[in-house]
Amino acid sequence: MQKYEATELPSALNKIDQLLEGKKPAVFLDYDGCLSPIVQDPNKAFLSEAMKTTLRQLADVCSVAVVSGRDRADVEKLVGLDNLYFAGSHGFDITGPGGMQTEPGDASRALPALDKAAETLHERLQDVAGVVVERKRYAIAVHYRNVTDNQIERVKVTVDDVLHEHEELKKGLGKKIIELKPNMDWHKGKAVLWLMNELDLNKPEIMPIYIGDDITDEDAFASLQEQKYGLGILVGEHDDKTAATYRLEDVDEVRQFLEKLTQTVK
Repeated sequence: MQKYEATELPSALNKIDQLLEGKKPAVFLDYDGCLSPIVQDPNKAFLSEAMKTTLRQLADVCSVAVVSGRDRADVEKLVGLDNLYFAGSHGFDITGPGGMQTEPGDASRALPALDKAAETLHERLQDVAGVVVERKRYAIAVHYRNVTDNQIERVKVTVDDVLHEHEELKKGLGKKIIELKPNMDWHKGKAVLWLMNELDLNKPEIMPIYIGDDITDEDAFASLQEQKYGLGILVGEHDDKTAATYRLEDVDEVRQFLEKLTQTVK
């Protein structure tokens, strides 16, 4: 599998025809940092009206799914559109039009460990100013964006200690976030491939496109690259090399790209 520096990637913005190769797109997108800017308070990561309109119009002409680390119900509420598919908790909880509702990956087995780990983290980090321990259905997100530099290492060590107490869980990294997730072979990439199979998108005339900004999106980029079809588009950059092959600068460029994509498909 090939990986690149984000700065090496060409922009996808004005290459719609080249990217599609005459095919119809199927679009998968992360939420935070992709559809909505990263903000200090995750509860205030709202979708702009312009982006919402763009997503609605795109979903009228091709399959569109939001694949997020957020709880599925949370991201579904933030987007507020009923013609999209939603894969929450890194793909452990999926819903969509036509009554689709499934929880692939068998993550329910990890729920007791997640409950106990969340309780322990709240107890051990309660005196760390700025830390947020967010309990999701199938994950725990420890946000340290607002923690002072001299306390960040303590947060990281505490998370590692709790992880060692629960073999049912594994670590996931994001931008100023550490996640505790079910220790199972399931991630955003597998969720994308599951959706493609379920929606009958594994066809020569379909071009899967995954757009994301974070390290957790690398599983989806890698899955498409390993399938030898489809493409990944990185928004901005993160701390590692990427399996994406194109780049967009920010949320505004994502909106512009999706608008051009809609016009091309029409």
